[in-house]
Amino acid sequence: MGWTDTHLHQFICKREYYGVPDDDSATEVKNEIGVKISKWLKQEKDRIFYEYDFGDSWLHEIVLEKLLPYERKSKVSCIKGVRACPPEDCGGIYGYYDMIRVVSDENNPEYEDMKEWVGEDFDPEYFNLTGTNKLLDEYIKFRKLSPVNDI
Repeated sequence: MGWTDTHLHQFICKREYYGVPDDDSATEVKNEIGVKISKWLKQEKDRIFYEYDFGDSWLHEIVLEKLLPYERKSKVSCIKGVRACPPEDCGGIYGYYDMIRVVSDENNPEYEDMKEWVGEDFDPEYFNLTGTNKLLDEYIKFRKLSPVNDI
């Protein structure tokens, strides 16, 4: 997504929660360390949920759409995306829609402040496929992951 991982998150599969265990959590959260996504996504149409920033509550559905045959030269990549990642701490879906409304109207009294906060170049309709795949490559190299063995 392009967020900075400064908020709590969790993966939800059926009725199990995986993330960073916290004694203050209302639900039992199992430690995500060492758990591979392939534990949950085994066949086409399997799905899990990913929640980021419990205050803003960004909930994403992750669906295994298609299994492809393994090729030695294959790598993890994003093949399609829609729209830009909402900025960190923008107030969840409703705050994000409000932000878009404000930056789309130069006559709005909050326009200048919001443009300064979000950045002059922010375009909510833009998706950078090349940039996304570059970030995926960097993450896999940084974590020293093997797409076949570690995911």
